[in-house]
Amino acid sequence: MARFVELLWNPDREFGLSRRDLAPGRYLAYVPDELGERLPEIGAEARAAAEDALAVLARADERIAARGSYLNHLLIRSESISSSWIEGNRIAPKRLAMAELLHAGPAVALAVVANVRATEDAVAAMSDPFRPMTAADIVALHHVVDPHLRKGLRTEQNWVGGPGWSPLRADFVPPPQGEVPRLVDDLARFLTATDGNPVVRAAIAHAQFETIHPFIDGNGRSGRALIHTVLRRGDALRNILIPISTVFAGDTDAYIGGLSAFRDQPQRLDDWIIGFCRAAQIAADNAVRLAGDVEALDEEAHQQLVRHRADLGLTPREPRRGAVVLRILHNLAAEPVLTVESAAARHGVTPPAAHAALVELTAAGILTRNPIPGTRTLCWTADRHLGLVALTERSNRVGGADTRTRKPILAPAAPGPAQHGPLHEHRALGQQQQDPPTADADDPGQRPGDGPQTSRR
Repeated sequence: MARFVELLWNPDREFGLSRRDLAPGRYLAYVPDELGERLPEIGAEARAAAEDALAVLARADERIAARGSYLNHLLIRSESISSSWIEGNRIAPKRLAMAELLHAGPAVALAVVANVRATEDAVAAMSDPFRPMTAADIVALHHVVDPHLRKGLRTEQNWVGGPGWSPLRADFVPPPQGEVPRLVDDLARFLTATDGNPVVRAAIAHAQFETIHPFIDGNGRSGRALIHTVLRRGDALRNILIPISTVFAGDTDAYIGGLSAFRDQPQRLDDWIIGFCRAAQIAADNAVRLAGDVEALDEEAHQQLVRHRADLGLTPREPRRGAVVLRILHNLAAEPVLTVESAAARHGVTPPAAHAALVELTAAGILTRNPIPGTRTLCWTADRHLGLVALTERSNRVGGADTRTRKPILAPAAPGPAQHGPLHEHRALGQQQQDPPTADADDPGQRPGDGPQTSRR
């Protein structure tokens, strides 16, 4: 049975701690039940919500499948941005894409890039339903997400939330370190099993991971990456990843409250599952809309290029099939930030040919030329494609609605008219009425750590 263990807090260091944090005392650490392999019994409402979520995910997977080759990375990037926002780290889509290409930039951006790669690696390595999951897999996933931390499960007590630096004042204290290996082994067995509704399994696995909090830091990002693995192993999704964290990020209080409901099971297990299913459906609906928006934007940009060539009197007006400029244009969703070198390598052409194509797309108003501070390097950005990601994330944060009527919480800045283009003018104008973009729409003007903290030690 789940239980609380009473422990003594008597800090052995004084530097940087307040008088209240130095005060010794006793606190309660929560030790959850083991999950086993089978899904628990849930109520009729939760079962119906899980069945509906599974159907919505399947439809989204089928509709986006043809575009999955480029959309997957866009969705993973969106998921990682929102995952970092939950952790209190602010990063906008354009800043992230630039850091990803250049391997340089703000520390927050580089950390999110690492999370993007970790998510992709985790899904590729652990999605085979015939491959047993192990505690070592979970440790390896976490180490990719947070390589600066010592690899391995935690060997000391940690806690979640609360003011200061003391478990006596924490919002939640996970199990003592001595319980962690046993619980992680059990979680790995639960992740290995694939029977039952995979949405229910993903919801429970994620909440159990966050309850165990098996690492000193980086638990949130690792735990959300596990969601994708469970959904793929359970055949809920075959072609894409659905960025559920973009919905969690919209209301961190509800997210943390949902995790608290899970820990109060069996009485409130259904509450957590219903909330998780609702987030999955919202994210799936917005992923379908994003796919359609990208397709429409690609077509609009293609016609914009043709008009530009016609205005210049170039022949042919329609670039020949396989032209470098078309190859770059049709790949902007996957690669919204480019340099001459990256474009040449990606499309197997010479740097002069890549440069000519980038210049033509810039002259047509499709790309924006950006000097990189502190260097002589230039990069080109597809700002409207990046704007679609920001608009989708903002919509997720208000429950999938149009942001003309509600201001998103903890969201990237609204893209300006020059960025969103005519395709999304109605939505972006609505956003600007309530939430004007900053001078640099790629930087919301908030520092890492401004938001609610979800993990402390």
